[in-house]
Amino acid sequence: MDTKKIIIGKKVLIVDDEKDILDVLTQLLILCKIDRASSFEEAKSLLENNDYDIAVLDIMGVKGFELLEIANKRGIPALMLTAHGLTVENLKKSAEEGAAYYVPKDEISKIDLFVADVLDSKEKKKNPWVRWLDRLGGFHDIVFTGPNWREREKEFWDKQLKEY
Repeated sequence: MDTKKIIIGKKVLIVDDEKDILDVLTQLLILCKIDRASSFEEAKSLLENNDYDIAVLDIMGVKGFELLEIANKRGIPALMLTAHGLTVENLKKSAEEGAAYYVPKDEISKIDLFVADVLDSKEKKKNPWVRWLDRLGGFHDIVFTGPNWREREKEFWDKQLKEY
């Protein structure tokens, strides 16, 4: 997969209440056309009045799950980004509520790859969660104390990780 080729010129909304994170995301996604928001109200307005290829939504500080609902209604795939909200419960909630990907801020340096995964999966009508598991499953296994975190919700994750 050619990440640069996939993301170049794509319209991306990035939302985070931390200016330094917005700056880092803007730099990492420099090939994209970026709109930025640092509050729920600003992001809500941008989501409701613009078309985006993808939205990168912080979970905490900007009501990320409420923004996810708006993105879903508009048919905009959303990648959830989090540091403080890095929990099995928020991961599952992201998947249940229609997010296309869930990224810990510890892995922010690879955001272009994760955005490309979502966009490429959407274009090919594939499940982006399958790529998510390939790319970030090991990270979550470590953070969530081993691979058994998926076993507690086996039926849910088996269904979530199925190809379309």
